[in-house]
Amino acid sequence: MSSNIKIRKIQNQDLDFIYKAICELENEILDFEVFKTIFNENISNPKNRYLIAENENEGVGFISFHTQNLLHHCGLVGEIQEFFIHQNHRGQGVGRLLVNEILDFADQNNLKSIEVTTNKKRVENVAIYENLGFTLSHNKFTIYK
Repeated sequence: MSSNIKIRKIQNQDLDFIYKAICELENEILDFEVFKTIFNENISNPKNRYLIAENENEGVGFISFHTQNLLHHCGLVGEIQEFFIHQNHRGQGVGRLLVNEILDFADQNNLKSIEVTTNKKRVENVAIYENLGFTLSHNKFTIYK
């Protein structure tokens, strides 16, 4: 595990790194102005937790986490929305550092559960999430409009 990795809350100056990471993750160029508006809204929402992992030179990964009160859980539930580790830093424990921060946040805020969804085309992510302690327990259905 990289000992020189620091985790901190994402700030406005991290926009370019996050934008490039999401474009890489989604394999498409997203509308920057729309992205920027959503980014600023999300990082300023106190129900969300956006964290960046960085070494002394650059960002190497990030995680976004949204919480909401759900009736069927009778309480607060969190969901990892985006989770990205730069290819050069995968397998070095960076993802575990980010998830551990989310777990600590969940404990401090009495969350009932933490959820994460991954696209079916990212088959390798199932093993990664199971290794991080998640259980494959649900199916997700989507209608695109």
